[in-house]
Amino acid sequence: MRPQRVLMTLDAVGGVWRHVVDLAGALARNGTQVLLAGQGPAPAAEQRRELAAIPGAELVWMGGPLDWMAVSEAELAGTVAELTAIALDHRADLLHLHLPGLAVGLPLEFPVVAAAHSCVVTWWEAMRRTRPPPEWDWHRRRNRAGFERADIILAPSTSYADAMVRCYGPIARLHVLPNAVAPIPASPTKEPFILAAGRWWDEAKNGIALDRAAAGLPWPVLMAGSLEGPHGQSFRPHHAEALGPMAHERLAGLVGRAAIFASPSLCEPFGLAALEAAAAGAALLLADIPTYRELWDGVAIFADARDPAAFGHAARALIADPNGRAVLGRRAQRRAEQFSLQRQLDSVAGFYAMALGHSMQRPLDRDNIQ
Repeated sequence: MRPQRVLMTLDAVGGVWRHVVDLAGALARNGTQVLLAGQGPAPAAEQRRELAAIPGAELVWMGGPLDWMAVSEAELAGTVAELTAIALDHRADLLHLHLPGLAVGLPLEFPVVAAAHSCVVTWWEAMRRTRPPPEWDWHRRRNRAGFERADIILAPSTSYADAMVRCYGPIARLHVLPNAVAPIPASPTKEPFILAAGRWWDEAKNGIALDRAAAGLPWPVLMAGSLEGPHGQSFRPHHAEALGPMAHERLAGLVGRAAIFASPSLCEPFGLAALEAAAAGAALLLADIPTYRELWDGVAIFADARDPAAFGHAARALIADPNGRAVLGRRAQRRAEQFSLQRQLDSVAGFYAMALGHSMQRPLDRDNIQ
């Protein structure tokens, strides 16, 4: 069983955008009609150009904020009705949601695949080692209801799937679908700089540790990504060079040239930027967290990112060892081949078939069929 028309949600803020653009493009080239339903801040002009290159894809931008940007659940009122109307208007065979909470209240005739890329509950657990405050309880309740409504739930890594279960309890029909990237052109000669990419206003990306580690390094540390958050968060480096938000094509050029890619992130469900850097043959310097160990153990250097001095020491050791860097880059590149778009596409096809099969086995809520 294969759906002919897939409605896929996305946002223009973080890694979900890159994941969806690459996956939707692969699906479209494989003969699936893709409708993209966006939410949250509108995409920039260069992002819209990326979507325009996907064969036959349509884009609809919905009102309302992303759930992690909402101050209260009331701000999400009307989202389900809007999403349902879009799915009905375009006769979608399957909904692929990139926020599990969007599944809450959807008519049961729609097969639903819900992909969990991150959430405030797992973020809080990773950063604070406690439950979120009571005012965030609605996030837990809404996501839990989304897991129960979905036919298939996807996590980008086993480590993040484990975090979901710790935070939400057992989740039926939970599977791991690793992220993938399109090939990144790699320069045959790597250049002497350290590149990092992320939403630096998010404390989980740990920009402050990388900035402190950059002090005194013989190579420049370039930090690509946004510095201002949606609720007044901000970050300003003092030792590294802030490049700000960048179009993906320009960032890919830097990734292809960088000798070292660094990620000090303390909470990373997958780490798409690290995968792009590995695919381009950069040596990886990563925070010693479960996700990165799962994906890159044996082909990267790990350091305690809560200790800027340790992270800086690891960077100096890599800078001083050109042969070691080259070996690590080649190993990372070979590991990155496991995360190809074709492999992801094959896995997605299997999960879509599972979702369609599961949806056919449950009784329909006839009152909600329009």
